[in-house]
Amino acid sequence: MGSKAALGFHSLTDEVTRNLHVEGTLPPWLSGSLIRNGPGAFEIGDVGVEHWFDGLAMLHKFTFGDGGVRYRNRFLRTDAYESARNGAFESGFATGTTTLFERLKSFLIDAPYDNTNIIAERLGGRYLALTETPRWVEFDPDSLTVKDHVQYGGSEPAGNLACAHLRRDPNTGGIVNFETEFGRTSNYHIYSMTSPTERNHICSIPVSEPAYMHSFALTPNYVVLTEFPFVVNPLDLLRPGKQGPFIENFEWKPDRGTRFFVIDRGRGTVVAQPRTEAFFGFHHANAYESGDELVIDLETVPDADAIDTLYLYRLRAGELGVFAGRLERFRLTPDSPGEPYIERELLRDGTALPTVSPEKWGRKYRYVYTQGTDQPMTEWPQEILKIDTETGNVTRFSDGENNFSEPIFVPSPNGEGEDGGVVLTVMLDVSAEHSWLVVLDGESLAERARARIPHAIPFDFHGRFFPELD
Repeated sequence: MGSKAALGFHSLTDEVTRNLHVEGTLPPWLSGSLIRNGPGAFEIGDVGVEHWFDGLAMLHKFTFGDGGVRYRNRFLRTDAYESARNGAFESGFATGTTTLFERLKSFLIDAPYDNTNIIAERLGGRYLALTETPRWVEFDPDSLTVKDHVQYGGSEPAGNLACAHLRRDPNTGGIVNFETEFGRTSNYHIYSMTSPTERNHICSIPVSEPAYMHSFALTPNYVVLTEFPFVVNPLDLLRPGKQGPFIENFEWKPDRGTRFFVIDRGRGTVVAQPRTEAFFGFHHANAYESGDELVIDLETVPDADAIDTLYLYRLRAGELGVFAGRLERFRLTPDSPGEPYIERELLRDGTALPTVSPEKWGRKYRYVYTQGTDQPMTEWPQEILKIDTETGNVTRFSDGENNFSEPIFVPSPNGEGEDGGVVLTVMLDVSAEHSWLVVLDGESLAERARARIPHAIPFDFHGRFFPELD
């Protein structure tokens, strides 16, 4: 895979605004903008980062209307970006060798790290780029320029590390999230919010060794934190002289197992915390309530070695051969009279970045859209999959040896069923050395259209479709 992989991890310097040439026919109802976020550059001049997760944030906006697509990309001009231009990449997720206390202080406390390269969200009418610190970056949704920094400063409990994957309440449209506070006694703080600066405290969970959790699950009545046994002793963070990137101070402790914290949103209490065998994961696909059960669909890997496999020197050399994701379903009973049980079911092996229709967030659903990979993973994802969670049937789309981003489903306004709509994905054309925006039919995954992007977009992370941005 070597040279092919290197193209997806190159540094993009071009910033362009232009109408894209479209092949095929876009559905006439498709209106709005897809905004994707991820690393745009891994080096500036003589300095660079060491890990995929630390590349400098770049937004890519695809606007649909009148049968065409308009594209714009732009680096987020943050403090981290300006520091890189001045010859110093700031302390990040997995880059750097300063003492851990210095890195913790700069990463989480002073003016928290603002290389917000994970996702873009809308909250209270403001458009925000997010990473895993509580300092968000507001951007103009038209020009993609930075407008402001946003950080909660109210009286409700807050943390030092924030989840970038906000969850939208399926009933109210409000946002639920959690933060991790480090201390002699650490806490997970769960809260709801309708604007970036106002929040309502739901629950705090004290823990002695907080875990790294990249996402969580939400249903109308419950918040579920999946606490993997990848943990840190907060007191270790304060020991003088200890060096290394922030994430390398977390330790895999499989004997702890994986614990599900189930929080009743109405009562603000933990109603169950069952454990199962140890596993790790990044992304929850969806969750819903089914009678007395909670159903949680989560992409898992055996352990936290997945983080180590994503250092750039390995990715650019094509050194994969690692365990790919598995889409698994967990069933548990939050209010059972005895010890809550957990049932675990494999839905699909060889997946990455699972998503569902936004109309089904937190609700019973049927279809998952995901990247498809071999197992173990020896190539960057070369398929888009549609998984029927009821029948187990899998529909595929591929285009030779080309690579795909996370698929984003956009529902049709005509109410044509759960899979009535289109799937948007960015494809890296490895031979032509540029990317395409590909539009697939949500039911069949047949290609409906593609738009030629003038450069190769590095492998990014996550996107959101905003129908109001047309």
